[in-house]
Amino acid sequence: MRLAGPKLAVGLAASAVLLLVTTYMERGRDLEPRPKVEQASAAPSKPAAAGAAPVERSRAQPLAVDPHALAVKSILPIEGPFRHGDYVWDESRAPAAGRVIITVDLKAQTLSVFRAGHEIGAAVILYGADDKPSPLGAFPITEKDADHVSNLYDAPMPYMLRLTNDGVAIHGSDVRWGSATHGCIGVPTPFARKLFNVAKLGDLVVITNGKMLNVSGAAGAR
Repeated sequence: MRLAGPKLAVGLAASAVLLLVTTYMERGRDLEPRPKVEQASAAPSKPAAAGAAPVERSRAQPLAVDPHALAVKSILPIEGPFRHGDYVWDESRAPAAGRVIITVDLKAQTLSVFRAGHEIGAAVILYGADDKPSPLGAFPITEKDADHVSNLYDAPMPYMLRLTNDGVAIHGSDVRWGSATHGCIGVPTPFARKLFNVAKLGDLVVITNGKMLNVSGAAGAR
């Protein structure tokens, strides 16, 4: 069940960041590793220049984040249980433009999408288990492919948003209880399409495992 109040908070340098997500067991689908590229430093780095391509990172190289940087202005009202396969999407409370930040809380099994501090979407997710867990930390989106197919697992990964150069991404999945991935974050495919349409290269995805954000002052909080 997704609670209306808890949400993750994180930030990259002086930028606002945030997150929410989680799910369970059987093997799912994942991306094939990409050819090796120049590795980014694990130490905090200066924000990339406007228009510059985001630096690719491995699972072991998340960006440093500031847990006090995010101010949540509103959250979506979700009544009743939030089950596997469920999602909500409502942009009516958010401005048409603004920075998009995606948060994932593996413990809460929930992903949230924020624009300019307003939650516009939330979904129950699948995530990595066993020997290939989903990584924790902040990762920029480095590639978008609406029709991606994994060469490694011979599996379609619709509306793929790549996070690492060693096979972690957000993509459309059949989100069912008892399923898991090889490290990716799986979301319902209709939700993945909406997320794909609003996300841009360089947008930050913050993955935590139970770190909660106080949203008591946000519109819609209960």
